[in-house]
Amino acid sequence: MNLFESLSPDLRKRLILAHAAIFLMIAGGTLGYHFIEGLSWLDAIYLTTTTVTTVVYGDYVPATVAGKAFTSVFILFGVGTVLYALSILAQAFIRTEVLATLGHRRRTREMEKLSDHYIICGAGRVGRRVITALQKEGIPHVLIELDEKRIEGLEGTERQFTIIGDATLEQNLIEAGVERAAGLATCLPDDAANIYVVLTARDLNRNLHIVSRAVEEQAEAKLIRAGASRVIAPTIIGSLSMARALIKPAIADFMDSIVAEHLDLVFEEVPVNAESPLVGKALKDTNLSRELNLLVVAIRRQEGDMIFNPSGNTKIEECDLLVVIGKAESMQRLVGAHV
Repeated sequence: MNLFESLSPDLRKRLILAHAAIFLMIAGGTLGYHFIEGLSWLDAIYLTTTTVTTVVYGDYVPATVAGKAFTSVFILFGVGTVLYALSILAQAFIRTEVLATLGHRRRTREMEKLSDHYIICGAGRVGRRVITALQKEGIPHVLIELDEKRIEGLEGTERQFTIIGDATLEQNLIEAGVERAAGLATCLPDDAANIYVVLTARDLNRNLHIVSRAVEEQAEAKLIRAGASRVIAPTIIGSLSMARALIKPAIADFMDSIVAEHLDLVFEEVPVNAESPLVGKALKDTNLSRELNLLVVAIRRQEGDMIFNPSGNTKIEECDLLVVIGKAESMQRLVGAHV
């Protein structure tokens, strides 16, 4: 957004009128000196400009009574108009700077209060997709991006904060609240930069869930050693999806429909706390399938062990994480009742 668009409608109107008045004064002065004093068009413009800008070199004095009278009136109105326009312009700049400063301070204070939020490093093609998903879920997040042009196309929300800067710098990660964040996604187009972000973030927050983009397949192991919880290689995922679409199109269509939510099916992670009525029950004795029509596809135990396609006799324990698929409405009922 440029300076003019950031101004209030009233101030914009006054600024336009002030500039129009200056133009009319210069045009009127030029015409007056040309026809009253008989000056050439160039001399008339020169004399008008020096008059309204109060420069007045004194190299010309009106020769006629009418010219002197015209100059007296023109000085009063011309100089006054220019000063008024300059005051409006100064007001616009000052107001814009003050509002920008106050707005930045307010957003900084709000950002300092964030907790369990997510940090996105990079607003390229991958980063923008991640941001869109977070915006859709209404999840608070902080974006760190060095290129301001990439941020212009993003629709900001009240729960989105932006830091213009280098994500590899420790100070920017601290400002984004990495020590209080729940997760960080580094989506930079350079593996070395992603490794540096992962190393810095892991050093600042040992419990942080870090997901990193890998541009080259060979970088995956290095990112894991640097401290990434998960590494996503878009080229590998894209090639596997293409192979699945080629060999098993029905499965590919089903998976794509889930991701695009065409079937109104959603995957959800449902943590089971100590107060949940699910604790100690077998899956067949819960209402997950019978009433909510939800399918538990996996259970992750507190120790990290993953049970895929658990049987009905599998017992749910405290601190388990249920991976569930089903209708969005039923999923909301489950999350609201048992988390």
